[in-house]
Amino acid sequence: MAQSVGIKDVARAAGVSVGTVSNVINRPDTVATETRARVLSAIDRLGYVRSESARQLRAGRSRIMGLLVLDMGNPFFVDVARGAERAARQAGLGVMVCNSAESAGEEAEYLSLFAEQRVRGVLLTPADATGRNIAAFRRHGIPFVLVDRVSEGTTECSVSVDDVAGGALAVRHLVDAGHRSVAYVSGPPGLTQIRDRRTGALSALAEAGLGPECLRELPTERLDVAAGRDAGARLLGLADRPTAVFCANDLLALGVLQAMYAAGVNVPDDLAIVGYDDIEFAAAAAVPLTSVRQPAVTMGALAADMLLEETEEGPGGGARPHEHRRVVLQPELVVRRSSLSSR
Repeated sequence: MAQSVGIKDVARAAGVSVGTVSNVINRPDTVATETRARVLSAIDRLGYVRSESARQLRAGRSRIMGLLVLDMGNPFFVDVARGAERAARQAGLGVMVCNSAESAGEEAEYLSLFAEQRVRGVLLTPADATGRNIAAFRRHGIPFVLVDRVSEGTTECSVSVDDVAGGALAVRHLVDAGHRSVAYVSGPPGLTQIRDRRTGALSALAEAGLGPECLRELPTERLDVAAGRDAGARLLGLADRPTAVFCANDLLALGVLQAMYAAGVNVPDDLAIVGYDDIEFAAAAAVPLTSVRQPAVTMGALAADMLLEETEEGPGGGARPHEHRRVVLQPELVVRRSSLSSR
């Protein structure tokens, strides 16, 4: 295994001091033209690449921000990452993307990794409903911004969508279409988004004079297509099957759609379906999926901008004054064929 080339090797090959090599790399105008050319020749010949991590440790400033999301298999979080990466790149920073897989344990490990790497800051969609991971990470003094979540008891910046309004949009649309019994395929009950979307769904039913018994909840352990297929199978087994289903995200909705297709159930005439997130696959489904759109790319970019603002240095090299903000974006209902039954 080849050994990495260090700055001392370059200095030895060029016949100069380590300080001169450092000046060529960091302050080339301070080095004589002939000496600079000799050092650059040695760098090229030896294939030297400077250690960015060592430079960051000396400077005390990282050029990397961390992004920890619930599920990188969900296109919604891919879009969040895209927005964050775009904003970070414009500021000359990179993004380290990690996936907690909805596991509080994996989340804790990645937060420890971010602390070890001394990242500039972290964009975080928490998996731990207890808040213990956030409390432990806060002790490191590394700024973070919550994405797609406002955790109770925290004062940090956050960017989220009004999920209560989103749940209401979905179920109000179904009620207006004539449905009086709605299933809610909800995902893990510990997630704040799941609870908020249920609250919105119940409020839409109440507006129509319908009680909470009109919402049949089918929780799932995951927020993926396989969990949606399982929920669809359970839905098919109900004696008094609802005529519509609202799913906590589009992957669940696509799984329910697959289960209905396999069972010969017509969507939307036999069962109307509404998803959440409006991922790219929603419009491309066999039956185009009605969905509550979240501005995922905007959320990622806003969160990154807020983190950059918080970590920006002042004129004297110290931290600039910063006031934490909570930004709540509004969702939008995108109506497609999956909910347009002829009831």
